[in-house]
Amino acid sequence: DVRIFDYVEDADGKKKAILNKKETAIAQAKQELIKQGFQDWVWSDPERRERLCRLYNDKFNSLRPREYDGSHIVFSGMNPEIELREHQRNAVAHILYGGNTLLAHAVGAGKTFEMVSAAMESKRLGLCSKSLFVVPNHLTEQWASEFLQLYPSANILVATKKDFETKNRKKFCGRIATGDYDAVIIGHSQLQKIPMSKERQQAIIERQIEQVMIAIQLAKKEKAENFTVKQMERTRKSLETRLERLNDIERDDTVTFEELGVDRLFIDESHYFKNLFLATKMRNVGGIAQTEAQKSSDLFTKCQYLDEITEGRGVIFATGTPISNSMVELYTIQRYLQYGLLDELGLQHFDDWAANYGETTTTIELSPEGSGYRPKTRFSKFINLPELMAHFKMCADIQTADMLKLPVPEAIFHNEVIKPSDLQKEAITGLAERAEAVRGGNIDPSVDNMLKITNDGRKLALDQRLINLSHP
Repeated sequence: DVRIFDYVEDADGKKKAILNKKETAIAQAKQELIKQGFQDWVWSDPERRERLCRLYNDKFNSLRPREYDGSHIVFSGMNPEIELREHQRNAVAHILYGGNTLLAHAVGAGKTFEMVSAAMESKRLGLCSKSLFVVPNHLTEQWASEFLQLYPSANILVATKKDFETKNRKKFCGRIATGDYDAVIIGHSQLQKIPMSKERQQAIIERQIEQVMIAIQLAKKEKAENFTVKQMERTRKSLETRLERLNDIERDDTVTFEELGVDRLFIDESHYFKNLFLATKMRNVGGIAQTEAQKSSDLFTKCQYLDEITEGRGVIFATGTPISNSMVELYTIQRYLQYGLLDELGLQHFDDWAANYGETTTTIELSPEGSGYRPKTRFSKFINLPELMAHFKMCADIQTADMLKLPVPEAIFHNEVIKPSDLQKEAITGLAERAEAVRGGNIDPSVDNMLKITNDGRKLALDQRLINLSHP
């Protein structure tokens, strides 16, 4: 991310950086020329070209994902009135015979029945002893109903809201640990309330600190901007604070996740866990969010534990939208489900993965407030896509609506274009002025910020009376 700044002194004599858009555009164009020149040089020598191709093919282009056929599977105990479709049987075969699996099937493809039948078959064949299903909070009872619809004689335990209240949690976890259940169904928010052991949490945080330290060293070696290094230093300090806080917690008799006896974890709507910890030296690049959700870190810890006890066969994700906003989500899925493979390929760190499979592109985009255009660098272009998909398909079972051709009614779409009123046009101009003030750092974030501006823009687009009730 190349940017050129001019420095001016404000009224207090402090230096203030102002982006020079013209010089930045020229510098970025030069950067592209240098990149292209390097590529041309790399491939100009036949001997070097041959050696690099051989190295790449041996490491990244030597795997072919297995195709699974579940037509032979006999589902003992399943409701005889229900017949699984071909893609569902194949998905069950993938879970039974493959490793960690992502069911990336379109909405309505029958992912629930796939997971239920895979869990029951795994237990019948002795591949697992206890399955834990983690589903959206409002769907626990619906899941239980559909589970028993498919397997009427199944012995399942379903969590209610009361079960995870502080006074009842220990008793409920004890029931999971001591009961011989075919499956246990809990909500997304309830999974986080079952802690990992203190030692394992410490080991995971220490590993994250180590990754950040490596990223800091690389950034310093490549003479990255001070802001990038400072940002990563802040990340390191926050992780160290978490580690200290963890060390201060006294051990109690809470039942830990390891003590539940769970050796197969099914995550429904797994896209809710996409904000996983990420250490990178890339800065100001759209599509790379460095925000971290605690529930995602907690799930990652549990996936690491299950990988250890099942040799990478104990985690199944299901979602209709595996990649919705950015390429980082694909890397996140691989970290959850293919951590061992990434380690083997030397792509554990995001910057290594990004250098191998993606490119940043700078394009002119409409600004968020809709008043003009601006250059924006995004991590949005895949390279070496066949090799990436070969690795990804080792865990991903992909079925799109076009592939499935399910019997659904045909939709007829009409686009209605509504012209803005004079009041709306005037308000949009105001939004643009506010956005410029925020970008220039001329206003306190507690008074106005981009989130507030975009929210006002949405309200304005929906109905101008949401901004002011007196508007017509």
